[in-house]
Amino acid sequence: MDNMLTPRKIAAYLDEYIVGQQAAKKAVAVALRNRWRAAQLSPEIAREIIPKNILLIGPTGVGKTEIARRIALLTDAPFVKVEATKYTEVGYVGRDVESMVRDLVEEAVRLEKKKDAAAHGQDAEEAAIQKIGEIMWPTKKAETRNPMEIIFGGKAQEPQKEEDPGKAERRAYFLDRIRRGELDGRTIEIEVRDRSRVPGMGDNENVNQISQMLSAMMPKQTKKKKVTVRAAKKILTEEAAEDMVDMELVSDRAVQNAEEHGIIFIDEIDKVAGRRGAQGPDVSREGVQRDILPIVEGASVKTRYGMVKTDHILFIAAGAFHVSKPSDLIPELQGRFPIRVELQSLGREEFRRILTEPRQALIRQYQALLSAEGVDLTFTEDALDAVADIAARVNRETEDIGARRLYTILERVLEDISYEASDLAEKHVVIDAACVREKLGPVTNDLDASNYIL
Repeated sequence: MDNMLTPRKIAAYLDEYIVGQQAAKKAVAVALRNRWRAAQLSPEIAREIIPKNILLIGPTGVGKTEIARRIALLTDAPFVKVEATKYTEVGYVGRDVESMVRDLVEEAVRLEKKKDAAAHGQDAEEAAIQKIGEIMWPTKKAETRNPMEIIFGGKAQEPQKEEDPGKAERRAYFLDRIRRGELDGRTIEIEVRDRSRVPGMGDNENVNQISQMLSAMMPKQTKKKKVTVRAAKKILTEEAAEDMVDMELVSDRAVQNAEEHGIIFIDEIDKVAGRRGAQGPDVSREGVQRDILPIVEGASVKTRYGMVKTDHILFIAAGAFHVSKPSDLIPELQGRFPIRVELQSLGREEFRRILTEPRQALIRQYQALLSAEGVDLTFTEDALDAVADIAARVNRETEDIGARRLYTILERVLEDISYEASDLAEKHVVIDAACVREKLGPVTNDLDASNYIL
C-alpha cells in the first residue's frame, strides 16, 4: 500500500464512486491505514497486530459491496466476494468455508501472473510474431521420406542447395510488416491451448483438488483455430507470456500477498445468523458460523500453493439484518468483527446525486452506450428530479432495494430509444420530466404493478 494513501485520501477516493455513507468510508479507510502502519513496525510487534475486521449493516443497494471492491482496486490487493449462504456445515455436501481462502489465493496468483507476464510483454510479443511468421512463411518444408530411404533404410543424401542470398532480408521485411499491423486483416490457422479440457470447478473441494492435480499431470491439449493475424498476435502473446512466467516465484509472492494484503468480503452474513437454542435450519446456520470462526480468528489453510495463514487477512462482512440482528451471531464471531458500521437507506437526494456525480454515474453509462450508435442522449434537470422522485417513492412503498431501483427505472425509460437507436433519423435525443412520467406514470400509479415491473 502506498504511504501517501492517508485515511482522508482513501475516503476522498471512495467519494468519487459512492454517494454518502461517510461512516463506512471512514471505517475502511482507518482499517487500511492501520495495515500500512503495522507494516512499518518491527516483525515482532507487527505479528501481534491483527486487522480490525468490519461488519457493515444496511439494506441492499446502499454501497456495501462497492466500498469493499473499490478499496481492493485502490490498494491492488487480492479480493474475493463470497456469500455466506453458499457454505454448509462440515459433514454436508457443498462448499466448505476454507474454500474462500483458496479462492483468495487463486486471485492473488492471477494478479501476480498478470504482473509477471506484463514484465515479459515485449519478449512475448516478439515470440508471437515469430510464430505467426513461421505459419505464414514456413522456413522448412514438410519432410517427405525418400523412396531410397524406405528401401535401404537410413537417410538418402540429397544434393546441397545454395541459399538464396536475399531470402533473409525478405523474411525480415515480412516479419516487420506483421509488427506494423499491415497484415492484421489476413486469416491464418493457429494451434491454441484447449482450455475447455480443463476440469470444471464445482462445489466439492476434494473433487476440485483431484481435478487440478490430474490436469497438471496431463500434457497440454491444443486445438486448431482460424483467426485474423490481429487476434493471433493477442492470443499467442498471452500464451508466450504465460510460458515465460516462473510459477514457483509467482506462487510464493501470491501466498505472501494474500496473507498480508488479502481482503475477503463475506456478504449475506445475516442469513446464517440463527437464534441460539433453536431447532431445524437454525442449527445448520450456527454450524456455518462455527466453521467460519477459526478462519476469521486465524488459521492455516491448505491450498495447492502451500499453507496459507489467515491471521492478517482483512475480513469485511455485510448484511441487511432485517429479520435477525448482529447479536444473533454467535458471540465468538461477533467479537471478531469489532468495527460495526450502519449504512443509511438512500433517499431522493442521494438518488439524484447517484445519477450524475460518481465516476461511473448511470447517466454517463447510458450516454456512452448510445453514443456507439451515434445517438447524443441528454437528460434535463427536471427529468433527473423525476427519476429520483420515482425511485424514492417506489422504494418507500414497496421493497427497498437501494440504488438498484435506478437501473430498472432507467431501463424502462430508455427501452424504446435503445431498441430504435440504430434506426433513428434524429440522433439528438432529449429526455425531460414529461417523457419520464409518460413512460412510468401508469406503473407508478398501480402499486401492485410496480412491485413486479419496477
